[in-house]
Order: sequence, then C-alpha cells, then structure tokens
Amino acid sequence: MKRLILLAAVAFFALPAAAQMQEAFPSYIQVNGRAEKEIAPDEFYLQIIINERDSKGKISVESQQRDMIAALKRAGVDVEKQLKMANLSSEFFKKNTSVATAKYQLQLGSSAMVAKVWQALDGLGISNVSILKVSHSKIEQYKAEVRVEAMQNARQSAATLAEAIGQKIGKCFYIYDSNNDVVPYYGNVFMARSMKAAVANDAAEAAGEAAGLDFKTIKLKYSIQAKFVLE
Repeated sequence: MKRLILLAAVAFFALPAAAQMQEAFPSYIQVNGRAEKEIAPDEFYLQIIINERDSKGKISVESQQRDMIAALKRAGVDVEKQLKMANLSSEFFKKNTSVATAKYQLQLGSSAMVAKVWQALDGLGISNVSILKVSHSKIEQYKAEVRVEAMQNARQSAATLAEAIGQKIGKCFYIYDSNNDVVPYYGNVFMARSMKAAVANDAAEAAGEAAGLDFKTIKLKYSIQAKFVLE
C-alpha cells in the first residue's frame, strides 16, 4: 500500500513538470546527427616473439635478441624509445628441458617501416611477428572533431526539415549522447594479401627498398540525438 501511495505521489508531481515542458516547448523537432571520419594510421604496434624453438635450440634467445636489436637499428628504429620487452619466460616440456622465450612490443610510425622491419626480422629467421593494433597520434583530437560534426549535422538536419514546412528552429533543449566514446572501426587491419606476401611483393616492386603495406584507414563513427524548438 505504501508503495502504491509513493508511486501515485511521484506521478502527481511529475504531471505539472510535464505540462510545463509542453507549455514551454509546445512544438519541437527531434533529429539524429551522425558523423564519420576516416584517417590513415600513423602508429603501428607489432608484437615480436623470439625463442630457441625457432632455431631448434641452435641459437640462444640472448643471441637472437642482440641480432634483432642490431637489425632494428640498421633499419632506423630508435630501440630505446620504440622497443619494449613484454616478458621473458621459460616453457617446460616432458623431457625436463626448457625453451626460453622473449616477447617484445615495437611501435613504428609508417607502413613502410613496418615492411622494412618485417623484412629485417624475417632475414634473421624471426617469423613470429604480428600486428597488435594500429592507431593515430592525434586520435583523441579527431574523436572530438567527429563529436562536434555529429552535433552540427543534427542542427543542419533539423533546420532543413523545419524549412520544408515553412518554419525555423530555435534553441536546442535536449541532447542525448548515447556514446561513451567515439568508436574507432578498423575492419581488417590489412587488405586480403598476407604480410609475408605483401613484403615480398613490395620489395620486388621497389627494387630492394621496402614499400608501404596496404593498411586500411581507421573509421571514427559517432551519433547523437537532439531536440530543437520549432518557431
């Protein structure tokens, strides 16, 4: 009974508020604003794993590490800033032997450098290399721009629809931001061809110089809902 009384009281006090809203804005238009932006990535994060298993125990992880770092430096990588060790571990097998494994993360600034580094590592027999993610150094700035464009799109849509019925829009009295964040859409990081085939093809086309790989653009999508007074 107390619950019913409470609900009735809430409804009673809500009615005047709803009536005031309707009286304040007797005529309005509700629209959805959307915006998209495509940007070419300029940050590429690679994962590199080296272990004794790749060389069948003939070359130690320490030796492979030294060779890898030397090769990266020759390729123009600032290893102190761009290369980070993720972990170093040993995997134990049935014969009570262990295989040391080292995992690295490497950040590069262009697709051409990705191809160049991939070639250098493949030449050392380090083939366990993968792309963790791609991004852009100004991704947050672009996210903010897309949000603003979505709101501008909502206003323009409302103005166009109002004009169609001989009216104009007034102030915006409601904005619903349904997104926690501007969502980057990567799709497939690469085009259909494989990394190894891409590097080999680019190397042939560039006569020994590593060309850029075909990375897809990053798509930023955003939507917003808004209500404007009709005048």
